[in-house]
Amino acid sequence: MLRILIADDHFLIRRGLRQLIEETWPSSKVEEAEDGPKTMSLARQNNYDVIVLDISMPGKDGLDLVRDLKDIDPMTHVLILSIQPEEQYALRAFRLGASGCLNKSADPGELIVAVKTMIAGRRYVSARAQELMLEEVTGAGTELPHKRLSDREYQVFRLLASGKTIGEISEILALSVKTVSTYRARILEKTGMENNAQLTHYAFKHKLVSES
Repeated sequence: MLRILIADDHFLIRRGLRQLIEETWPSSKVEEAEDGPKTMSLARQNNYDVIVLDISMPGKDGLDLVRDLKDIDPMTHVLILSIQPEEQYALRAFRLGASGCLNKSADPGELIVAVKTMIAGRRYVSARAQELMLEEVTGAGTELPHKRLSDREYQVFRLLASGKTIGEISEILALSVKTVSTYRARILEKTGMENNAQLTHYAFKHKLVSES
């Protein structure tokens, strides 16, 4: 029996995905989570074949969730589902153990293809994610300053660029204010920028954060 967890903070999206999955696999067991802590709690209690994960979940950073879910069960396939462009998360999510990435604007049939691909033991890579990986392999775009950031620095960078304060980032990532301040200093040094306004301008220019 296929076991799937749908983790998304929007009720209608969860129910729509659940209906789609249950129509495709009538005997599957599908459960839902509306935030990061509930996702982690259910993952500890159950062995899921696939977790469909919204990368922007309340209560826990999306990239941290990918890492933690794979730590709980390395055999679980994590499919990232996001309204954000793949440029913002795809490569880092794959490095952290995600098995697939899919934009929420994709055709519903593509989600079914992605799940089938993953339960067959393969990674699902969208056309845009394939382009990003090819650029990474060929070296195209590797001189961009944000490429020099570690995964944690990149998380802090995106939160800063989204207008979050150091205190807010401290709560979101469960880090001390001092640690976040240290990350900010490293980010400015590695990117060659002087302040948060420059980080924000750079992030929007390169589509690393959403405008909404």
